[in-house]
Amino acid sequence: MKLRCTLWLLIALSQTVSAQPLLLVKMISPVHGTTLHSNLFPLVAEVSDQDGFAVEVKFYVNDVYFGSAFQPPFELPVLLGNGRYRVRALATNSLGFVAWSARSSFQVGGEYPVNVVRGPYLQSMSSTSVVIRWRTDWPTNSVVCCNSNTICATNHVRTNEHEVLLSGLDPDTRYSYAFGSDTETFAAVTTNLAFRTAPTNTRPVTIWVIGDSGKANMNAAAVRDGYLDSTGPANTDLWLMLGDNAYESGTDDEYQAAVFDLYREILETVPVWPTLGNHDADSVGSPGQFPYFDIFTFPKNGEAGGVPSGTEKYYSFDYANIHFICLDSHSSSRAGDGPMLNWLREDLAATDKDWIIAFWHHPPYSKGTHDSDTEIQLVEMRQQAVPILESHGVDLVLCGHSHVYERSYLLNGHYGTTNTLTPSMILDSTFGDTPPYRKPAGGLGADGGTVYAVCGCSGEGGLWHYPWGMHPAMARSLTGFGSMILRVDGLSLEARFLRPNGDVDDYFIIDKSQPTSVRPGLELARTLNGAELSWPTSLPIYALESAEGVGTNGAWQSVSNPVKRAGRRNVVNVTFESTNQFFRLQAR
Repeated sequence: MKLRCTLWLLIALSQTVSAQPLLLVKMISPVHGTTLHSNLFPLVAEVSDQDGFAVEVKFYVNDVYFGSAFQPPFELPVLLGNGRYRVRALATNSLGFVAWSARSSFQVGGEYPVNVVRGPYLQSMSSTSVVIRWRTDWPTNSVVCCNSNTICATNHVRTNEHEVLLSGLDPDTRYSYAFGSDTETFAAVTTNLAFRTAPTNTRPVTIWVIGDSGKANMNAAAVRDGYLDSTGPANTDLWLMLGDNAYESGTDDEYQAAVFDLYREILETVPVWPTLGNHDADSVGSPGQFPYFDIFTFPKNGEAGGVPSGTEKYYSFDYANIHFICLDSHSSSRAGDGPMLNWLREDLAATDKDWIIAFWHHPPYSKGTHDSDTEIQLVEMRQQAVPILESHGVDLVLCGHSHVYERSYLLNGHYGTTNTLTPSMILDSTFGDTPPYRKPAGGLGADGGTVYAVCGCSGEGGLWHYPWGMHPAMARSLTGFGSMILRVDGLSLEARFLRPNGDVDDYFIIDKSQPTSVRPGLELARTLNGAELSWPTSLPIYALESAEGVGTNGAWQSVSNPVKRAGRRNVVNVTFESTNQFFRLQAR
């Protein structure tokens, strides 16, 4: 009993010590965007710290350490030749914590050409809009023009971090684009920059999926090249990143190497949709948030479909007949009644798309480099998020974190540890290729089965054994490196696990094209003067009928009240008459 108390004390003490203090550092001089006409001048930083006091500020010019200051005012005299520079400061306090300032750009001696140092890259793609971002080494305004300058948008704020919203576009339409300032157009890697807006109609969609790719090494490059040889940007509609996008700490420099340098060609033409991993959250950017949120733009207000989440930590979007949901398994509350999962219920109830694909970082089922029976993020996502998703008919869940490839059978209802998995929770124990996994279409997909895939091996990985053995829910468990390719065509979803050499080591299909033989359930909710009747959408289509009696006591008649759609449900409002009324669903 004494030992147990000691353990709790150690855990509580560890949590207290590891709390991040509020340490902030800001470059004061040179002022961002200024031109200096003297080659000798000071670098000056301002530090605020609520938990200790600053003991050193290191100055980095063009990312090279230049010198330190050890007391306020934190000032370092420098002598620089003519040219363009970027400076930032790294503060360390008396408790050993560190914080970076934002970069400040300045010129010495004259005017110089503006250079693009990041991008362009496509964000928050919708059927009528897209955000285009890039970074320059000197502040300018931001201009994007499409289709030979017939559509243009300008952000007049002079900045290094350029973010332009193009709106009023047509769905499923290809646009060529150019980007720059009001005085110059910038060059890009490819000679033909273009994007295609999201479709609202059903058409074939190709999706590239990578996880834990952020090592910026030869393995990540090999996974990328394998995909380029197999499919390539021209045949890719969108791209999902499953977290740990930049190792080891998710700094801006690590993102430059692991994302913007490594995937430059793909980023110019394919919209990327990331989720937050634990390594992406190990550093602090400006102003005091993860650099991940400075770098990416997410549709927190429902700009790309779905219910507004009000935060960039989790969001949803629509593409053709697919509804995508990105959750935050690391920094947001995973409580069943918390903001994220309450939003999830609302968002799922509102979608009427044929497919629901969810993605986040920590997998609910894994026995790779991480064990879903013991790690808190994995356990809580399985216990809290998975039941909500399954009850609304999620089809596919994609995660990273475990540096292997794992893919489940068609599952439903398994929310406990490995030893609680029962045969009834595996709805189809085949490999799902021939024949495919079959699910009823539309709203009858609720609790109809979900496939869970772990693809945390697109840069990190190389594990050649499973420390805890193979998870019994998995149809496939593979080591080595790779990525996933999804193709959704109407009511069929095909998935492949692609190796860098082009081999396909896993393949499965989810088919929802077959009419169901299960009659949907009719739900009735009373209103002030009648009732609201609702039932799931399905194939075949069902219509509402009513009668004053059953059997020989009455004849069934079609209800003429208008049918509304609410997500994946049909809704009819009726007013009660003085006589009894009975309702049923009849296939049409």
